[in-house]
Amino acid sequence: MSDCSDFSSYLSRCHSCRVESGSFMAYDRPNYMGNQYFMRRGDYADYMSMWGWNGGIRSCRMIPMHRGQFRMKIYERENFGGMNHELMDDCDSIMDRYQMSNCQSCNVMDGHWLMYEQPHYRGRHHYMRPGEYRNFSQMGMSGMRFMSMRRIMDNMMQ
Repeated sequence: MSDCSDFSSYLSRCHSCRVESGSFMAYDRPNYMGNQYFMRRGDYADYMSMWGWNGGIRSCRMIPMHRGQFRMKIYERENFGGMNHELMDDCDSIMDRYQMSNCQSCNVMDGHWLMYEQPHYRGRHHYMRPGEYRNFSQMGMSGMRFMSMRRIMDNMMQ
């Protein structure tokens, strides 16, 4: 029903779950660290092994639904440097839309977003809630570059 920074105090292992309402970001390490997987309403019977998570889910964060406007500014370089663009809707390829080959920092002004390492919402993804993200590599995302972004909405398709 809310965030849980470490499942070990409740379960020795968690390899399946059911999301009855809302959306969550699941993590394979405690304290919202490690690989992430977006989960919305549904059963996740044995998907943990499919994702390559030998240790299962170790923590999760509830994603509040946002009903207003979505706004995010993406930057080509760290510390809000280089080319930049403001997004208010999903972007399946920053290269195709903006001729921008890299995104190294962003400012999420409104809404909650998923940023994907490959175009067309593929590859690893990272949950971004409102705030300033000046340097992705300092956030434990070293070597990751984001090429597509999607708003987290009630009717979001996975």
